[in-house]
Amino acid sequence: MLDSPEFDLAPYADIDETQYVQRSYCSWSDAGWRALLVQSFVHTRQVENLLLPGTSDLHLVLCTAGEAMMRVSSGGTSTRHHWRSGRLELMVPGQSTVRSYAATSALSTVQVHIRRTDIEKAADGLRKRPDFEELSAGLDAGDPVVEHIVRSLPANREAGDVYAESAAAFLAVHLMSGGRIPRVPGRENAAVRRGIAIMQDRLAEPLTLAEIAAEAHLSVYHFVRVFRDITGLTPYRYLTQLRIELAQRLLSETSLTVEQVAQRCGFAGSSALSSAFLRQVGVRPSAYRKATTD
Repeated sequence: MLDSPEFDLAPYADIDETQYVQRSYCSWSDAGWRALLVQSFVHTRQVENLLLPGTSDLHLVLCTAGEAMMRVSSGGTSTRHHWRSGRLELMVPGQSTVRSYAATSALSTVQVHIRRTDIEKAADGLRKRPDFEELSAGLDAGDPVVEHIVRSLPANREAGDVYAESAAAFLAVHLMSGGRIPRVPGRENAAVRRGIAIMQDRLAEPLTLAEIAAEAHLSVYHFVRVFRDITGLTPYRYLTQLRIELAQRLLSETSLTVEQVAQRCGFAGSSALSSAFLRQVGVRPSAYRKATTD
């Protein structure tokens, strides 16, 4: 089993997961993240009375493929849920469940653990007390924002821990606010402008979300919330966009190699630049250079 002092996974230590799932991705080992645990699983076709202990972390589960009727027992009650692609579940912290299902096709999930401390900080910033039962019930109806983010996380394995930190902070705030992030007063604009200026001045540096927020004189959770409300993007997405725009200029106006461009733009290497460039621009850096300099 995985083990980290930052996440509460000890209750799962006695479960032989090889009987139930095959793990195809883990953000700790595959992406080097420590701020967020993301795992992808392919599940066995049938399970009877699997006890899943409760943890203090917030545990999100998104079904990405397959179909099954899931029977879940907890606290003396039993419910049935139709699992299919797009189905979201929030496992209530501290609450154990017993699960049984028979899948009609191969069942796959992406599962995300958000540290309890991140949830509590987000709740403090919103001045509200977490009601995990309410949050879990609310997600039963679906949440396209959460689904999109969770589904995309394994594909961003080349992004650094600042991406994981940003995703964890945004998910925490979004969930705690019930998906309804309040509008930002005008005085917050100065903090966001300061954050953008820091990004622009230090594109080549390995910036962290905590550093940017501190220099903008806001907590990480407050900064993520107001930044997205004003710009429509998370700080990580905005920073990546700035870096790609600089890469475009360097590719079309200089003879720097792709590796050198990656270094000037704050990417870990040419591979990381290439992947991010393809996602944003639609072509690889080499193809972009050829098209803009021929």
